[in-house]
Amino acid sequence: MGKKSSGKTYTSKGERPSVNKKIRNAMRRDTVASGDRLMNQLKAHKADKKTVVTIENPNKNETNKRYIKVDGKHYFRNDAKRLAPL
Repeated sequence: MGKKSSGKTYTSKGERPSVNKKIRNAMRRDTVASGDRLMNQLKAHKADKKTVVTIENPNKNETNKRYIKVDGKHYFRNDAKRLAPL
């Protein structure tokens, strides 16, 4: 027979989240709204990484696709004009 494991060596399987769902969603909303995500994507683009940016769909007739994903090399093509402060 094998030796019984003690409580000190227990490792969680990570099956369930340890943080409340509402708190996680609020933190995600804050991150997306703050602009940090876009700045991180721009930083990654400048480092020649592959980026994908989610934008509102310019075609308002496609009501089932409210947001679309655009390749970063097309979105940040003229980033100096688009991201200039107002």
